Amino acid sequence: MNLYSEHYVSKTSERFVNKIWCLDNSIGESLIENKLVLPNGCFNVAIVSGNEIEVHTSKKKYQMNKGFYFCSQMTNKVLVNIQPKTKVTIIQLHTWTLSMFPEYDLSNFLDSIIKIDSAELPFEVQIETDISALTNIINTYFEELNTSNPTKNTIEKICEIVKLHNEEINVSEISKSLNTSQRMLQIKFKIATGLTIKKYIQILKFRKSVDQMVNSNVEKMSLTDVALYNQYFDQSHFIKKFKDVTKTTPKMFNSDLYFLSKKR
Repeated sequence: MNLYSEHYVSKTSERFVNKIWCLDNSIGESLIENKLVLPNGCFNVAIVSGNEIEVHTSKKKYQMNKGFYFCSQMTNKVLVNIQPKTKVTIIQLHTWTLSMFPEYDLSNFLDSIIKIDSAELPFEVQIETDISALTNIINTYFEELNTSNPTKNTIEKICEIVKLHNEEINVSEISKSLNTSQRMLQIKFKIATGLTIKKYIQILKFRKSVDQMVNSNVEKMSLTDVALYNQYFDQSHFIKKFKDVTKTTPKMFNSDLYFLSKKR
C-alpha cells in the first residue's frame, strides 16, 4: 500500500484543480505520526473516511473524523498524524478557484480548517466515493465551469502574471499590467485567498526552492545556487525564510518526513 498517491484531472479541469491526492492508512494497523506538508498556494477540500486524522497548523490542532473539510491557505508547515483504518482524499484547488464563487470572503481565513456539509460542495460526492468516480465527478463539474467562464477573472490573471514572471514581480508592476489600482488588487486578492499578493509570491518562491533542493531527477544544487536562482538576496536570506516556514535549516531538512508533490 502506498501511503501517499497522486491522481490527475483532465486538461480542461486543470484550470481549477491542480490534482487529487490521497493519504491512505485504511489497511494499516498502526498510527502514522509526524508527517509534514508544506504550503504551496492551493486550497484543499479533504474527505476523511474511517477513523481520524490529526492536523496541527500554526494556529491550532484539528481532530478530523469522518466527513468533509475545507482547508484554507497555509503559510507554515502542517503536521499530520493518521490513525489506523483511515483514508484522506484531498482535492487540491488552485489559488484562484474559490474566486469563481464570490459569496465566499476568505480575507480572515488563513492556516485554518473547517468541517463542512457535503451539501455545501458545488458537486455531489459521497465520503466512500472511490478515486476513479471522484475524478469523473470533478472533471464533469469543472469542465462545465470552464465552459461557462471562458474569461479569466482578476484573481486568476494576477496568479498568471506572477507565474509568468517566475515570482519575480511586485504589486506595483502587476497593477500596471492590469491597469488597476494596487489597493483594489490587494483587497480583491485578500478576500478571495486570505493572502496578500506579496505573501502568495513568497510561498510560490519558497516551494520552488524546496523542490529544487529535493528533486532527485536533477543534480543537487548548493544552497547558494538555490538562493540566487530564486532571487533571494543571498544564502543567509534564503535560510532565514526557510526557517520561517519549516522551523529548521535547509541542511537539517529531512524530505522523507514530508508529503512532497510528484507533479511538477
